Amino acid sequence: MTMKRLAYLTGLIGLLGLTALVVHQGIADVAHILAQGGWLLLLLVPLHVLPLVLDAQGWRNLLAPFDPAGRADLGFLLWVAAVREAVNRLLPTANVGGELVGIRLTRLRVPDVTAVTASIVVEVMVTLFTQYLFSALGVLMLLAAMQAGAHGWVILTGLLLSLPVPVLFALSLRHSALFERLEGAAHRLFGEDHRIAAMVDGVRLDAQIRALNQHRKVLLKTLGWQFAGMVTGSLEVWFALMLLGHPVPFWQALAIEALTQAVRHMAFFVPAGLGVQEAVVLLLGHLLGIGPDVSLSLALVKRAREVLFGVPALLSWHWLELRHWQRDGKSRQGSSNPTERAS
Repeated sequence: MTMKRLAYLTGLIGLLGLTALVVHQGIADVAHILAQGGWLLLLLVPLHVLPLVLDAQGWRNLLAPFDPAGRADLGFLLWVAAVREAVNRLLPTANVGGELVGIRLTRLRVPDVTAVTASIVVEVMVTLFTQYLFSALGVLMLLAAMQAGAHGWVILTGLLLSLPVPVLFALSLRHSALFERLEGAAHRLFGEDHRIAAMVDGVRLDAQIRALNQHRKVLLKTLGWQFAGMVTGSLEVWFALMLLGHPVPFWQALAIEALTQAVRHMAFFVPAGLGVQEAVVLLLGHLLGIGPDVSLSLALVKRAREVLFGVPALLSWHWLELRHWQRDGKSRQGSSNPTERAS
């Protein structure tokens, strides 16, 4: 309950901050700039498929050893990736709910839950390294644009100082029985026969994670696909600014995208990054010489794209869960009817 209350509180503060930003910059000015972009801004929604496809391909590399028949094809993993992203970006799940939903959905094609979990855990590890590389590239692009790198070097130094975080995470997955310990904790907390404790096979999960980590070529391919996806995602900023009447070089759009993602990941406790994302875009726009009204319009366009892309993904997931619930209900009714007739 405490975490939920914190999520709702930070979400409310973020929403109030976003509203204050819009009012401060002038609703009429922001609306005028958005109108300049027009209906072509809707093209940002299908454009987002491209980076998501590249990211899903990286995940497919990790999942392939556990799916020799290829049942979890790229189209299926693209859908699961869209749902995972929507859960993490639109719901108050502290950036972990999407991974849990991804495990549940991938079981539809790959029944081995432990194998699916191993692929997602390793993917998250690779994503941490990819995000650091992308953020560092964004800082370098910002330094090149500012030509006086005081602020940029501070950010880059912060990234380097926090690099041990993904390194330690990777080492813990490789050399320690992390999930075996979690399994023991689950048994102690819930009891040996509890359903949650029974779902955790820590020894096997640790073994499969270590096996994946030994395939360095697979890890590098996954990192390459993810990095390509993040760079391609910068097209959203570049294209949106062009439509909003303030075109910038692609490398400046990359700086905005990379550092916005970095700050949003650090502010994972704020649901959907409300207010945080908009404030960062405004700050970066100021450093790059973009007017505050244009920067705020860009932030609102990015927010609208998240909603327009993410809500259908969430609805498709809930529709699937509803079908399964109805099917299970009919199965239970069918199994109980013979007994009722016999009585």
